[in-house]
Amino acid sequence: MDTQLLVAFVEVAEGASFTQAAEELHLSQPAVSKRITALEQQIGHPLFDRVGRRVSLTDAGRTLLPYAKKALQDIEDARRALSSLNEDVGGRLSIGTSHHIGLHRLPPVLRSYTMQFPNVDLDIHFMDSEVACESVLNGKLELGIVTLPTQPLPQLEQRLIWPDPMSVVVAPQHPLAGRNNLRLRDLAEHPAVLPDAATYTHRIVTAELQRQGVAPRVRLATNYLETLKMLAGIGLGWSVLPDSMVDDSLCRLSVRGLNLYRELGLVWHQRRTLSGAASALIEQLSVPA
Repeated sequence: MDTQLLVAFVEVAEGASFTQAAEELHLSQPAVSKRITALEQQIGHPLFDRVGRRVSLTDAGRTLLPYAKKALQDIEDARRALSSLNEDVGGRLSIGTSHHIGLHRLPPVLRSYTMQFPNVDLDIHFMDSEVACESVLNGKLELGIVTLPTQPLPQLEQRLIWPDPMSVVVAPQHPLAGRNNLRLRDLAEHPAVLPDAATYTHRIVTAELQRQGVAPRVRLATNYLETLKMLAGIGLGWSVLPDSMVDDSLCRLSVRGLNLYRELGLVWHQRRTLSGAASALIEQLSVPA
């Protein structure tokens, strides 16, 4: 059975969309449909019900899906195991990382890595840390370079690379700017712009505030820290940003009893063989700068 057919089947099944599968696989939609038709002919059963724009698995599709995922993962594990036997590190390395880490932490690391291992084809996907962790767990990505989960996830190995202290910030003209001895309830009296509620960073911030009995009044939420920096800088509300992002466009607030901190690092699946390319990148990231 052609693995390309199984890849197309899994992508359509997981996204419930031929269009989305085509985008993920960098194929045309007719090409994806052709692969699904070929697979259906091979197994002798229809795999999807197509009603209007809705796509759902048939009984045969639901039966095949876990076997298809396992077959593809076994093939990927074999590729990684064989790769690790080679003295020359090469092959494809699929990584998921956040926009913030990709912009502010990874460039010097990847520059050095690609110079040292020119035969590695880096396949980098920018996404929320939570999505990257899930993609590592389900085998779509080999490594995640992310904000580490606030609670360890089963079967996910994680390693701290960059401690990332954070501060409360406002625009220089904000009413709280320049005030000393601020309390948490002073923050609660003003609107905030924060990361989306589903993100690890949001959970870290709100958990610390809730621990001290304060609920922020969130005016706007977005997952892009660069956007939050801009929104805070124009006075739309207070925010929380990594110290490494704070510059003259913002005023850092000292808030009594508030200590905000997150961890950035690596995640990989505990039960899957790492390729030589992944092992080399883990080793390089783990060496203190």
